[in-house]
Amino acid sequence: MRYELFSKREKRIRGEVPDVYQYETIPPGLRVQVVYIWKDIWGEVSSRAFRRLGCPMHAYEFIHQTLCRGYSIFRLEKGSDFDEAILNFLLSTEATENVIDVIEVSFRYIDRVVRNNLDVFIRNSKSSGYKNPRISPDEAIDELNYQFREHGVGFQYESGRIIKADSQFVHSEVVKPALLVLSDPMFKGADEEFLKAHEHYRKGRYKECLNECLKAFESCLKTICKKRGWQYDDKRNTAKDLIQIVFDNELIPSFMQSHFSALKSTLESGLPTVRNRQAGHGQGSTQIIVPEYIAGYALHLTASNILLLAKADEKMK
Repeated sequence: MRYELFSKREKRIRGEVPDVYQYETIPPGLRVQVVYIWKDIWGEVSSRAFRRLGCPMHAYEFIHQTLCRGYSIFRLEKGSDFDEAILNFLLSTEATENVIDVIEVSFRYIDRVVRNNLDVFIRNSKSSGYKNPRISPDEAIDELNYQFREHGVGFQYESGRIIKADSQFVHSEVVKPALLVLSDPMFKGADEEFLKAHEHYRKGRYKECLNECLKAFESCLKTICKKRGWQYDDKRNTAKDLIQIVFDNELIPSFMQSHFSALKSTLESGLPTVRNRQAGHGQGSTQIIVPEYIAGYALHLTASNILLLAKADEKMK
């Protein structure tokens, strides 16, 4: 159970709690909170914690091996065992992206492995020498995202990835609902491309971010056309062509067309034009620099458009 200390309440009253997100550093306090969440979800490691599914050491071994393979190394840090090596690495590394790697891999394990094998974790608790999980996977993820916000760090765990959240309002009202829509297997391609766009954005690859935004948007349009049996050319039709197809088939109800007179223009010239002018053509003799705010705008516009189209498709008979 979360409890806000008196000192934290006073800091909030005095306005000392950060209200603007930063992405450069992961504070020591946030790293410590991540460890507390791990202990709540799979317990303390003990001498009886055998390396098998449902035991803490299995989790630490999986996380350690995944990170080592990704970094092309044999061991993260000095330590007598996997848990010690991971904790030393998490608490000492100065590379923000490496800290995010540890958090993402560990919470993906919680989200996928622990969630799908919760009965095994509970059944093996006595024999492996630790207490039953004190929180559920959903509670662990909620607590992580709360700690990100509490420490003024602009990241969130969503749909198996750590993504960048510039505005909590935009994230909760636009990006998160769009990710929920894309979690439908029908939108698998668009989901993968949208998450890639977020990853590029988080790592400062803004031109690549714009390209993946457009891919996700086009994939969403193609999915709806395929579902509805609307004819389109998978190889030749562009975003503009696909937009025209969904409007010709009245995806947006005809009695509301006048209210959406500006929408078609936005869909046709908003995201595609941003992408085409900024990242879609050769750079020539002058290198094109895509600003962060353009990439952020493209991400939010993509999420808004995907959410609109999916909801319209959901309501269409």
